[in-house]
Amino acid sequence: MDLSADFQFSQASLQDYVDCPRRFYLRHVLQLPWPAIQVEPVQEHEQQLERGQAFHRLVYQYVLGIPVARLTRSAQADPDLARWWEHFLAARPADLPGRRFPEQVLSAPAPVTGAYRLMAKYDLITATPEGHAVIFDWKTSPRQPHRARLLDRLQTRVYRYLLVRAGAALNAGRAFIPDQVTMIYWFSEYPDEPVVFLYGGEAYAADEARLVALIGEILACTTKEDFALTGDERRCKYCTYRSLCDRGEYPGLLTEFAEEEAFEEEDAAAFDLDFDQIAEIAF
Repeated sequence: MDLSADFQFSQASLQDYVDCPRRFYLRHVLQLPWPAIQVEPVQEHEQQLERGQAFHRLVYQYVLGIPVARLTRSAQADPDLARWWEHFLAARPADLPGRRFPEQVLSAPAPVTGAYRLMAKYDLITATPEGHAVIFDWKTSPRQPHRARLLDRLQTRVYRYLLVRAGAALNAGRAFIPDQVTMIYWFSEYPDEPVVFLYGGEAYAADEARLVALIGEILACTTKEDFALTGDERRCKYCTYRSLCDRGEYPGLLTEFAEEEAFEEEDAAAFDLDFDQIAEIAF
C-alpha cells in the first residue's frame, strides 16, 4: 500500500477505515475525487454545512476577542445561526480560566511507525498554569448522539490522546497529565447538555493500544482486497463512493442523516491544511 509521503493519520481518516476499509482505500490511498453526492436534498445539506462552518467562525472570532455586538450582527442574516449564537452567548462555554488556543493543530509521530504522523485540529483548547486542559468541540447537528457513541468515536480517542502526546508547547513545555485533561462536546441545539469526558491514565493507555492496533492494521494492507467493504450496508447510502462499490446509485435522505451530521463538520474541511499551520512536536 502506498500512502502519499505527506499523509497524516487523523480522526477523520481513521474513522473512515473503521466505518469502511474500502472507503479509506478509495479516499486516502487512491485519493479519488468524490464521484457522487452524499445526501438529498443537496442544496439543503450544503446550507447546513455552511451554517455549521459559519458558527465555528463566529466562536473562533469570539475567542480572539472580536466584540460580541459585531459578531451578533453578522449572525442575524440566518435565523438558525442567530439562534445558535444566542445559545452560545447564554452558555458561554468557552469562558474558562487559563490561556485559550482556538483552531489549534497538533501533530506527533504516529504510534507504530515513524514514517507517518498523527494530527488533529481542535476547535478550542484551554489550559491553566496548573496544567489542567479542556478540549472543546462545537457541534451544530440537529441531534445529539448517545454518549457511548461519542466516546467510541475516533475523534474522542485521538483528540485526548494527542493532546497528552503533543500538547507540551501549550503547557510551558510540560506534557499534560491524562488525569488533568477533559473533553467537552457542546451542541448548539442542546446548549445546556454538554457531553463531558474526563480522561486518565487507563483511558490513555487504552487509546494508545487502540491506535497502535488500528494504524498497524492499515499499514499491513497491501492490496485493494485487503480493504474490505463494510458489512453494514446502511452506511453505503451516505457514502460518496457507493457507485464504485456497486452499493447503490442514489443517496440517502437528509432527514435520516441527522445523527451522522454531528460529525460532518470536522470531516468536511478540517484537514485541508497548510503544513506551516501544524505544530510539529518532536518525540
